[in-house]
Amino acid sequence: MKEKVYDFLRTIPKGKVVTYGQIAEYLGNKKMARVVGNILHNNPDEDKYPCYKVVDSKGNLSKQFAFGGIEKQKEKLEKDGIVVINYKVNLDEYKML
Repeated sequence: MKEKVYDFLRTIPKGKVVTYGQIAEYLGNKKMARVVGNILHNNPDEDKYPCYKVVDSKGNLSKQFAFGGIEKQKEKLEKDGIVVINYKVNLDEYKML
């Protein structure tokens, strides 16, 4: 399952985000969003598997972002051209799919 999550991360285009629930749905069970979060928290390579592109169902960034905290996630998203306001992204504008 970890491999499928990490592979999915590599399909997210620049300037787009996905939610934990979207990844869980891709895996076949919408209710596995927390499992997805745990997998992402143990991401072995942030450059290969861009977990910073994953936000919650309301567009909020992760307070527990594994590679430097919420400020680092915000910085990476903004570098991709995503507008972050109050540590939140507009899913209508930036959500993939």
